[in-house]
Amino acid sequence: MRLFTTMRFTAAALLIALTAVLLQARNRIEIVPPHLPLSGFPAELGGWNSTEIVQDKETLAILGQGDFLERVYQDPGGKLPSVDIFLAFFPTQRTGDTAHSPQHCLPGAGWNPVQNVRVRLSLPGHAPFPANRYVISKAGQRRLVLYWFWAHDRGVASEYWAKYYLVRDAIAMNRSDGSLVRFLTPMFPGETAEAAQRRLLPFTSAVVPILDDYIPR
Repeated sequence: MRLFTTMRFTAAALLIALTAVLLQARNRIEIVPPHLPLSGFPAELGGWNSTEIVQDKETLAILGQGDFLERVYQDPGGKLPSVDIFLAFFPTQRTGDTAHSPQHCLPGAGWNPVQNVRVRLSLPGHAPFPANRYVISKAGQRRLVLYWFWAHDRGVASEYWAKYYLVRDAIAMNRSDGSLVRFLTPMFPGETAEAAQRRLLPFTSAVVPILDDYIPR
């Protein structure tokens, strides 16, 4: 398992490096469509108020040059678990700063993977797309993580496909912008991943249509 993880990480690193070389080889001034800064993302959604989590300097150094936002939204009735949203938008990825899978950093924070599957999401205003559903645990607590890579009105689950489309779009559209969209929520005792996903989807459906103002199509 450790060998597979190391090989997977090495392959991803090589692909990222190759992507950076290919993008830097193109000397055209790239197109960055107008978009709003993530700092203006609504702090209140459907009656749910949020608390912003400020990223420290060490985390920002790892993330690279981009626009980042993490907010934890609370159910006003207090009956549903909180929802943690993390958004990472890179106006350009030609410098090698790209969206990374949360699977690389969650184990470092002490969370252990329990389940990792691909699901297909149908969210308002967008064609169905694949996403990652990740269940993690630590000290008897479980979290459901739902995340995908998003660029130019296209969602993909695979980090490798995201790099492929990055190069293709840079050639065809002269754009290298892209993003990561991640939702995280605590799971009830005994709650299945499917049930937690169904519980999370209404909130996700309220967020995704707003993203077009901050992550250009």
